[in-house]
Amino acid sequence: MKGFQKFIGAVVLLAVVFLLGWESASYYILKKTAENREVTQDEVSPMAAFSSLISTSSYQQDKADLSVFWTVWQLLEDTYVDEESLNKTTMVYGAIKGMVGAIDDPYTVYMDPDETLEFDRNLNGQLEGIGAELTVRDQSLVVVTPLKNSPAEQAGLKPGDIVYKIDGELAAEMTLFDAIMNIRGEKGSQVVLTIIREDIDQPFEVSITRDTVNIESVYLEEVEEGLYLLSVYQFNDNTPTAFMEKILEVKNADAKGLILDLRNNGGGYLEISVDVLSEFLEGTVEAVTIKRRNEKDNETLYVSGKPNLPEIPMVVLINEGSASAAEIVAGALQDYKRAVVMGEKSFGKGSVQEVDKLADGSSVRLTIAKWFTPNGNNIDYTGITPDIEVAYFEETAEAGEETAEEPIEDDITDVEDRQLDAAVEYLKNL
Repeated sequence: MKGFQKFIGAVVLLAVVFLLGWESASYYILKKTAENREVTQDEVSPMAAFSSLISTSSYQQDKADLSVFWTVWQLLEDTYVDEESLNKTTMVYGAIKGMVGAIDDPYTVYMDPDETLEFDRNLNGQLEGIGAELTVRDQSLVVVTPLKNSPAEQAGLKPGDIVYKIDGELAAEMTLFDAIMNIRGEKGSQVVLTIIREDIDQPFEVSITRDTVNIESVYLEEVEEGLYLLSVYQFNDNTPTAFMEKILEVKNADAKGLILDLRNNGGGYLEISVDVLSEFLEGTVEAVTIKRRNEKDNETLYVSGKPNLPEIPMVVLINEGSASAAEIVAGALQDYKRAVVMGEKSFGKGSVQEVDKLADGSSVRLTIAKWFTPNGNNIDYTGITPDIEVAYFEETAEAGEETAEEPIEDDITDVEDRQLDAAVEYLKNL
């Protein structure tokens, strides 16, 4: 990788990690050098930065008449009845958010200094809340995945659930940051989410007790003699070391087959997804291609060519909670026919975002590229279709009797995992 560039391939979207409250989206961070992000001290204020931006912008000169903006600004300053409420900093941040939001890309977002701080805390692993990754889709707050052993998973949240209300207040009427802060709270406190779920007629409430969320990124279990289940829940900073330890355990055990479980994996660092692929693919073959607006800037990432398990029979499990970096792994293994992909269609996050830190502590996250599988597929909004589709729950008449009043009272840890059972049977019958 170049310089300070670090790819992050996680979920998405406006994917919001309501562990702490920010997203683990598919983007990469560019830590700009002083030469290309240097500003003088008097430009640090949001007002100065904004004035400089719109007065020198080629867009302003060529296409936009910004006199209307300044006319409205002056009208507010001169005549708005509640003069004390005219906070210029807040007004500037609001103007920038409106400009960025007008692009209508849920992954392109302006974050003020407070929101940027929360975002950074999340990336640093300071996670506290309900432990679920969410996104904005079709103007709704949607659960991408509840994290393993999190309060959200224990309360029964599922991928695809729509968060309709937060403590009785409509989520659609909140800003993203307000929704985040309403879901966050002290460990031991409760938040009540009103959920809309497909196949359930009425919204229902879920009470979740907030807690510190400890993410175990990798888990290994021998599910049958010689057959191992390797679950990867996130591609975070802790994943490479833990993943390598488990890979060597499988190798030393002379295993007969491996099930790579990427279900409910919202993603993480894109470069780590390449490390994972490097343990299974021989040769320095293509892992993922990043295509930007300018073709000269396109980039292809390759596996290391030194796999520990190049020939072990494999099944990859995915579901609608598998997103971004998890889809990069599943997509490459499927394209090279290195593994059979089994389960349900994945989430569909095929874009890349860049985060630029600004002088006043705010930041802009914007979509700057799309990623493609080795066969040239972009799965944005379409997802990966499994080679063998298997539903997690048994499709019976009894299951269809679930009601809004008692939608999630079953102990989800006791539900038979039909996808895992199917993967085991597939490997046994090879």
